[in-house]
Amino acid sequence: MNMMVSRRSLLGGLALGGAGALLPGAAFAFKADGAALYPSTAAFIKGFVDRRELAGTLAAIGKGQDAPAIFGAGTQAMDSAKAVDGDTLWRLYSMTKPVTGIAAMILIDDGKIRLDQPIADVLPAFAKMKVQNTPDGSLTDVRDAKTQITVRHLLTHTAGLGYGIIQKGPLKDAYNEQGILGGQVSRITLPGFPPATPAPSLAAFADRLAALPLVYEPGTRWSYSVGLDLMGRVIEVVSGQPFDLFLKARIFDPLGMKSTGFQVAAADVGRFSTNYAPVGPALFPIDPATSSIYLDKPPIPYGGGGLVSSARDYDRFLAMLLGEGETGGVRILKPETARLAMSNLLPAGAETKGSFIQGEGFGAGGRVSLPTSPTGEGVFGWGGAAGTIGFVDRKRGYRAGGYAQYMPAEALPFQSGFGKAFFADVLTR
Repeated sequence: MNMMVSRRSLLGGLALGGAGALLPGAAFAFKADGAALYPSTAAFIKGFVDRRELAGTLAAIGKGQDAPAIFGAGTQAMDSAKAVDGDTLWRLYSMTKPVTGIAAMILIDDGKIRLDQPIADVLPAFAKMKVQNTPDGSLTDVRDAKTQITVRHLLTHTAGLGYGIIQKGPLKDAYNEQGILGGQVSRITLPGFPPATPAPSLAAFADRLAALPLVYEPGTRWSYSVGLDLMGRVIEVVSGQPFDLFLKARIFDPLGMKSTGFQVAAADVGRFSTNYAPVGPALFPIDPATSSIYLDKPPIPYGGGGLVSSARDYDRFLAMLLGEGETGGVRILKPETARLAMSNLLPAGAETKGSFIQGEGFGAGGRVSLPTSPTGEGVFGWGGAAGTIGFVDRKRGYRAGGYAQYMPAEALPFQSGFGKAFFADVLTR
């Protein structure tokens, strides 16, 4: 089943901002170091549980490379007595995208690919792409693409590729028929979701995608897409490793992210959250933890939306970003490459008007704030379809993650308001 998401609040109000830690010593259940340091954030996330709008919420906020303050409210499910904490597992969905972006930057560091290298050098099927003359129109009324898709284009959603959660009409239907999906949601048949069999491998995913037209000319427009999923295929071909194993070897293991992956092991079900859909005043469990679709190995490792992780683990990833490629004495990326990843990589002239990054930039899988942004420059991060959000604020030296499990993300103002609450705590310091 393809990943459900509605768009605008995918990012969260004042954008994304935060900064770094890695060590244990977390604070749970609104102990003083979390709630006292970040009272607006604490009150904000707790309110959703108090109003019974969400089962559990969590925040993980760190300064510099200090240990994070991890504080939350509620439980892993409405019918569970287990409180959420730093080791609770959450569906990250599109918070996977910056991880895949950094994986690509590691290969750039290694000298194995270049930022502006055509992906046809790696995946020849993309050498002669077609572009729809009318976006989301006919699949046969097409023209030859003038520009080759590059690594930069995949990282920044400017390749002209589509997304089943964005497109309409024939191309959306073709993506579903070909199993070009962005993730998985549930074993349950959900209203509005056509039956779709996922592509059996990243290789098949890429080949099927290459046979369909692009929505836009590469490099001309920011349009949310399966670009980071396709990047996973580029990474595994270039590295000679399956994409999920590359992430484990080059990011997760070095950073100590032992709770992060594309599948939840049977031994970890007890700390897995349930995902809900708000239906009026009630919460409908669309993916209960004990019978979750994530208990099975996914057909492919979705680089755009497939990871499950804990707040403690993702904080390690954010700490590495804030440390410009290094945290806890472990370096996975050169400082200059890390800075490049978190800079505005949009091709010159790429149109963002009407998109949910209008007026902002985009880096390696995440939005980048600009000097004209409400927070000023230095913020890098992204949000997920089930309400999560994670970012670093390099200018102020913070990292922050907000966690909840509900879909679609704009059904409640958790994701859209988390950044506002966080910045209310830090902008006055």
